[in-house]
Amino acid sequence: MFWKRVLLGFLVILILFLLGRMLISDQGLFSYRELKAEHEALEQQLSELREKNLALSQEIRLLQSNPEYIEKVIRQRMNFVKDNEILYIFPDTIKEGRAGAAPDEGKD
Repeated sequence: MFWKRVLLGFLVILILFLLGRMLISDQGLFSYRELKAEHEALEQQLSELREKNLALSQEIRLLQSNPEYIEKVIRQRMNFVKDNEILYIFPDTIKEGRAGAAPDEGKD
């Protein structure tokens, strides 16, 4: 009878110890949930990067093979014009690196 109580007490202590480790330790449930949330965030970031990579790959193919697209990109990004065209640049649409200085440059 005494040994049954000792064994039962030992098993209860062992179960409480294992339960505590399962919940609180570095490899426990709370750590698992944190790692799972981090994994999902990284998966989302990976998906976004794959989409961006696909878009850039398509743009590279267009730049290598489509003269009309090349002309369009040059005209948009570098503000090139054809003969007998006039380019109007409005101050609120100037972005840094396009058509000279940024709109807030020189304001100090």
